[in-house]
Amino acid sequence: MGSSLSVVVSTLNGREQLLSCLDALHRELPTSSELIVVNGPSSDGTSGAVRNRDDVDVLVEISERTLNVSRNAGIEQTTGDAVAFLGDAYAVESGWYDAICGTIDHGADIVTGPIRGQRVAGESDRDSTQPPEQRTIRRRTVTPFSPENVVIDRTVLEALDGFDEYPRTADGVECAHRVAGLGFDVTWSDEMAVRNEVGTDGGAPDAAWGDRYRSRSYRLVKNYGLWPSVVGRLVCRALADGASGARGILSGEGTPTGWLGNGVRVLKGSARGLIDGLRSRYADRSTRRNPYGLSSRHDRAVQVYDRRS
Repeated sequence: MGSSLSVVVSTLNGREQLLSCLDALHRELPTSSELIVVNGPSSDGTSGAVRNRDDVDVLVEISERTLNVSRNAGIEQTTGDAVAFLGDAYAVESGWYDAICGTIDHGADIVTGPIRGQRVAGESDRDSTQPPEQRTIRRRTVTPFSPENVVIDRTVLEALDGFDEYPRTADGVECAHRVAGLGFDVTWSDEMAVRNEVGTDGGAPDAAWGDRYRSRSYRLVKNYGLWPSVVGRLVCRALADGASGARGILSGEGTPTGWLGNGVRVLKGSARGLIDGLRSRYADRSTRRNPYGLSSRHDRAVQVYDRRS
């Protein structure tokens, strides 16, 4: 690989699955690559297990549970020309590194690939072994990607100012909107595959309705403004989810009280996201739209163990 690669793995109380993830990376990565684990705040012995490994270059301990905070804390420790992000529940398959070489070295901005044995739940519920479906919003074509298996060129990360630390769900979707706004491309590689080491139970549970709609309204308003078409997308999605909940009541899978409670959470979350999205839009009027990005703070790490020094 002509460009050097840094790999950031975020983990939280996932010691056993993390060790499987690191074992697979150890088999796949050349010694010239850089491996950073961001932990925290775990209470299952993860820190000691990672510090006992010779193949982890940097261990970063943080006190917050937000994944994008973890990813930004990892970025701060990287030196590679490209940075890969990997979830601790996934093991890279043979050919993962070569797939990165064959795309990044040929000028790709962002590369992602299949996640086997897992479905991306919540926002799109798409099959994560297939290329994502593009969306067009206000003449902008957006290609979603999962930050659980993606590599981003250093110049792109700098232009984005890392990840936005506000969203509680669908953090990769938020980043994809900004990637499209800056004119970068997302490339799909079938060979850049990872597999779920935990189990194939259909995916993680959906996020709370309030958090989901708060994140959704935030990213749309922040990136596109308070246009009727943007509000219309939110309303249409809420109506579709509401109709799905109503069908659940008829089939006996839900209750009227639960359906009404979820509706209240959707309204409150949407309102909060709209307000915060407008504030963020005016806080950062640049094309990167990231007031809660990498450069916004430098106090993420509680402790850093660096073998490179």
